[in-house]
Amino acid sequence: MLPSKFRELAARYYPETVHFRRHLHQHPELSFQEKNTAAFISEKLSQWGIPHQTGIAGNGIIGLISGQNPKSGCIALRADMDALPITEHARHEYVSLNPGVMHACGHDAHTAMLLTAARILNELRAHFEGSVKLVFQPAEEKLPGGAIGMIEAGVLKNPEVETMIGQHVLPTLEAGKVGFRPGSFMASSDEINIRIYGKGGHAAMPHLLTDTILAASHVVVALQQISSRHAPPLVPTVLSFGAIIGNGAHNVIPDEVFIRGTFRTFDEQWRATAIDLIRSIAMHTAQAAGAQAEVDITDGYPVLVNDEQNTLAAMKAAKEYLGEDQVVTLESRMTAEDFAWYTQYVPACFYRIGTANSAKGITANLHTPEFDIDESMLEQGSGLMAWMAYKRLSTGLNTVNSII
Repeated sequence: MLPSKFRELAARYYPETVHFRRHLHQHPELSFQEKNTAAFISEKLSQWGIPHQTGIAGNGIIGLISGQNPKSGCIALRADMDALPITEHARHEYVSLNPGVMHACGHDAHTAMLLTAARILNELRAHFEGSVKLVFQPAEEKLPGGAIGMIEAGVLKNPEVETMIGQHVLPTLEAGKVGFRPGSFMASSDEINIRIYGKGGHAAMPHLLTDTILAASHVVVALQQISSRHAPPLVPTVLSFGAIIGNGAHNVIPDEVFIRGTFRTFDEQWRATAIDLIRSIAMHTAQAAGAQAEVDITDGYPVLVNDEQNTLAAMKAAKEYLGEDQVVTLESRMTAEDFAWYTQYVPACFYRIGTANSAKGITANLHTPEFDIDESMLEQGSGLMAWMAYKRLSTGLNTVNSII
């Protein structure tokens, strides 16, 4: 089957894809609260006769499209569906109706495109062998994330997933283009929470108290050696602090100060070593300043590693569908994604799809109140995802080398 058939169906269903995206954009729901979003997805799958399970790891949904000889192999397609606690600054007709909640990361588009990709594949299921598992995942934006919960609930089993594909919008790439990166693509992400404490008091009498503000300052500075002096050469590493909270005053040293930050890298062994160093340096630096430190580090998402052969195969399929000039190779990114959990269990490919339109002024970044997309990419994204799944199944999931 030629990609023209997938383009034809994506174009036919494009108006509804836009409707899906706008409905979801107007009704965003935060992580672990996606009840109405899940109901909307379930309604559409039922309408198209696609069998599915709801309530997976909270509000997750698993659908299954069976082609000919469905047990011959299974590929999974994933979309996340939660929103962010951001107040939208926009005047368009589909602005969020939920105050303080916004789809500022494009998960509405991800869900809309996977719905249409599912519809296309279901219509063409007589033309491929194997099965397509649809993974509508909750809670990507909030630790511990929805991916690990769905994995523990058996999303990769019955039938067993042999490879997985996920996509994410990218506002720095023009609509119509897609970007791939074989190998390590996105960083791990851990949340750092440090409490510096001691006996506070009047700032005019520092000899009678513990200067927790000074101790916290020393801790922040000392921890910069994690990246500058301890990180292995050529291993990207970021340790940044976004909050120092001390409830004191001009002349009051508080009893405690809270420090919050993030640690990111591309090497799991170094990640574990660095976490131990952060604890040790923070505690001993605070002690040297006469204070105490409690260090709580929340394990976040692992490094996202795209399987090289599967990613190269996906790139080839994308070039067939969109054209050579529309497919680019991306740099690694220090941002994180809980799709990384899937890459720990099955060979997977996570790619980015452009949403920018400079001529229309659609350039705002992710996680900002002004974020929006050029909706023309919805047609390309839904058809492309369906085409890549079809190509992988029609050529055989275990014959990657033959299609690169």
